[in-house]
Amino acid sequence: MKKVELGNTGQQISQMSLGCMLMGSQINQESSYKLLDSYVQAGGSFLDTANCYAWWVENGKGNDSELLLGQWMKARNNRQDIFLATKIGANPTDTKAAEKDFLNNIEGLSEKAILAAVDKSLNDLQTDYIDLLYIHIDDRSVPLQETMSALNKLVDSGLVKHLGCSNMRPWRIEQARGISRANHWAEFSCVQQSYTYLNPRRGSDMGINEYVDDDLLDYAKENKDLSIMAYSPLMGGYYTRPDKRETYWRKHLYENAGNETRLQALSQVAGELGVSENQVVLAWLLQKEVPAIPVIAATQVEHLQQNMAAGELTLSAEQVALLENS
Repeated sequence: MKKVELGNTGQQISQMSLGCMLMGSQINQESSYKLLDSYVQAGGSFLDTANCYAWWVENGKGNDSELLLGQWMKARNNRQDIFLATKIGANPTDTKAAEKDFLNNIEGLSEKAILAAVDKSLNDLQTDYIDLLYIHIDDRSVPLQETMSALNKLVDSGLVKHLGCSNMRPWRIEQARGISRANHWAEFSCVQQSYTYLNPRRGSDMGINEYVDDDLLDYAKENKDLSIMAYSPLMGGYYTRPDKRETYWRKHLYENAGNETRLQALSQVAGELGVSENQVVLAWLLQKEVPAIPVIAATQVEHLQQNMAAGELTLSAEQVALLENS
């Protein structure tokens, strides 16, 4: 798997990250290990998780994914070969209450909450450092100065190597980075947002989830020290499975005439190349003027391998134009 730079940190990371959200909960240990092993055998090393994965699924406790990754790295003795990313800030303090009122029942991003969350993640992951720590969602109840100061302390201590943010508006990202620059603190080197080929309807309410829009792309174009990570790029099978498209939980946000045209263009390019629509979506993200690092996930090894193969796919200028202008 090809490598790309994280922001302008000098750190080389896999061009596609493996999303581990359901590992240890919906995906059992045996299947999770097979997926992880397959990803690493293909040259990947960038694992993505969070301290709240996956509290909302049946029998999920919230730290299932971190625990499984810690066990797998110990079993494989490969921590030194892994670029490990986790997220903090969105872990429920009361899961039943969070089901009704999520934002008022999560750990948040105060200094106390951040330090406690990282301490627990280090323990669950069975490691003494985290390569990339994300703040999972924006917390406007806490001054950004406090949040960025706490994150910087973790970097200074060596417990965290790099910082990222997720589900955060561009103006808030710039505000946070400005605070860090003014204080000579560690800055965000990446942002992880929902990002796929289709466009949600203008004005769509995505709740706590932020998506990559023109404002963020423009910001990243001018600030090349900020990498874009794309979560949910394949929309849970939306592009290749009619049944998944019909049951996709945000289907109503993507139903518009413009997206019908884009789906036709996607199918045309996939047919020309003899590949799946999923592979074209991933290749498109990788080859954009402002490229993204897709966070890919799968429940079966063969599907993961198909997704990873998109890294070797080259779209022609004409195909990119068709996709972009449809």
